[in-house]
Amino acid sequence: MAHSSSSAMGLPSNPRDRPRLLPTNRKLRNLISISLRNVSAISPDSPRAQRVRTTDDDALPQSLKSPSKIVALREQKNLGHSRSSTDLRSLAEDAVVEEAESADAVAIANGSPRANKQKQRLYSTATTSPKRPDLRRMRRRSTLEWANSTPTKRQQRLEDVVSEHLVDTFFTLHVPGLEDAVYISELVDRTMNPTFGHIDWTGCGPGITRADNMILRVWLRRGSTRRWQQLLRFTIDMQGLQYMGKSLESVHRQFPINAVLLHLSDGVYAASSSVIDLLPQTYASSSRPSTSGTSRVSPTSSFDSLLRLARLDDSIQDALSIRDNITVDLEEILHNSEEALAERDQARQAADRLKTIEFATMVVRRQLDKAKKQQEEKRTALLSRRNLMQADWKARGAQADEMAAFQPELPSMSDERNIKQKAVQNQRRRICEELQQCYPIRPQPGKALAFTIRDLHLPNSEDLDSEPPERIAAALGYVVHVLQMLSFYLDHPLPYTMIYRSSTSTIFDRISILKFSSTNSTTAADLKLRTYPLFSKGVPRFRFEYAVFLLNQNVRLLLDNVFGVRVLDIRHTLPNLKYLVYVATAGEGDLPARKAGGVRGLLRAPVMERSGSMDSNTSRLSGLTLASLGLTGNGAANGGKAKTATERLREIDGRG
Repeated sequence: MAHSSSSAMGLPSNPRDRPRLLPTNRKLRNLISISLRNVSAISPDSPRAQRVRTTDDDALPQSLKSPSKIVALREQKNLGHSRSSTDLRSLAEDAVVEEAESADAVAIANGSPRANKQKQRLYSTATTSPKRPDLRRMRRRSTLEWANSTPTKRQQRLEDVVSEHLVDTFFTLHVPGLEDAVYISELVDRTMNPTFGHIDWTGCGPGITRADNMILRVWLRRGSTRRWQQLLRFTIDMQGLQYMGKSLESVHRQFPINAVLLHLSDGVYAASSSVIDLLPQTYASSSRPSTSGTSRVSPTSSFDSLLRLARLDDSIQDALSIRDNITVDLEEILHNSEEALAERDQARQAADRLKTIEFATMVVRRQLDKAKKQQEEKRTALLSRRNLMQADWKARGAQADEMAAFQPELPSMSDERNIKQKAVQNQRRRICEELQQCYPIRPQPGKALAFTIRDLHLPNSEDLDSEPPERIAAALGYVVHVLQMLSFYLDHPLPYTMIYRSSTSTIFDRISILKFSSTNSTTAADLKLRTYPLFSKGVPRFRFEYAVFLLNQNVRLLLDNVFGVRVLDIRHTLPNLKYLVYVATAGEGDLPARKAGGVRGLLRAPVMERSGSMDSNTSRLSGLTLASLGLTGNGAANGGKAKTATERLREIDGRG
């Protein structure tokens, strides 16, 4: 009973081939893939889908062969092609039935004893089976053109026939209650048996993966048309699936048109609507029901056909033997002409080698011509260089002759230059010494690195708020004046130009990169922006601090560039300036004395006296010297108190 029940359910008798999932446990999450077999857009009920068999001309009534015809056909050497590819068996049977019916009709008309039986048989035949068409209306479709066509044309026709059945397919899965598809497969091109890829359920929720009902829609598109159409629409119940096997390789069955196979985690299943006609391949043909009411057995082949097949086999064997003979002859010919073929190959190789050598020779000739051209150019360049070298040699000889003429005078000129250079250095020492006396820089007692200039204390840059702003501005003005004089006498320009105005002195920065707030700034605004005050009253603090920084940079550059002395801290303004003056006055020997004439610019000009363009006061001032104004070192000896220029002028006016 168990065996009969399992067979009735469609399950295999072997327990190993049975499914592992119970029908109630089959859910959408167990669905792995879907396959389709024998996909066709033609309906199975369509006349085009009916498979008809072709018979040869032996089924025609007029082609019956007598024993004399068979003997005559044995002597024929040519094989004839069938003149029709349609089913002519039914036509022959219809002709025999029609002849029998006509005979019965005659018997009935004559009143024979079989009249009632014949009449009953004709009535049953007319009511049970449809009337066959008239034999005269049927036309055979000629295939002579197909038989005599070229192999290329036959291949093209076969490809056209195959391409009519190949379609592009994909499927969609729907769940009842949802309007959109829960899965859309990939597109499989030009096939009748598509096998789609694995279904990914990661994007679906448990409400979908736990469902046991789904709707499968199969869409196809033919090669000639680009419009998609729906081929199948199945409502599949996972519990009603029929188990087929572990895999498709283990399924040996004949699938019907548009068969749907479901690949689950335990094997292959088929939908209930597509397995009605699934039968084993071994007995599928024997179990097919007959189309007519009675079983008809048709012969496979006639004796004439077998005879022609035997002749065809003989012809094929003869062709094979001829092919083998031709192969042997060709091998013998090749073996005999092996030496000639080798010589031909050697001649071709020699010709190729000759062409290669000719090409290499042409390349070498081109390279040689190029090298010769470069050699000529180099020779010309060398000749011109030799001419230039000879001309330069002659010029050097002439210059050497000229130098030889002045050679006795060179030692005396060198000594004179050294004497003048030493005199200039001593004069600079003297001037710096007098400048130090005009602006004395003295240290404050009890304080480290604290100095005063003309009795005004100037603190370092980080402590500028320790003194009143007026005293700081006046001290910075003295420093500006000292630096201007040192730059002039030492013949070294300063990078940051200073404008001396006593306690309102300024410094100009022309080399720093400044970003202006507006792009349309004028030159005057640019100059004003780059001019920084050396006084802190009424100006932004950062501009004053930057001006002090530029002043300290000037002191550092004079020490570094003129005397090669490195400054340790540029924030010490007066200590660095004191060190600069000290280095400038250092030297060997005594300081030279001032010339007796004084400054020539202050002497009275004879031309200006004759012209009378100067008044009495101007002519009186022109005879003054720097010593009469008390600006020399001797002026400090008169009582130890320096007199101002106004007091000196008053004394001169009183004397006059």
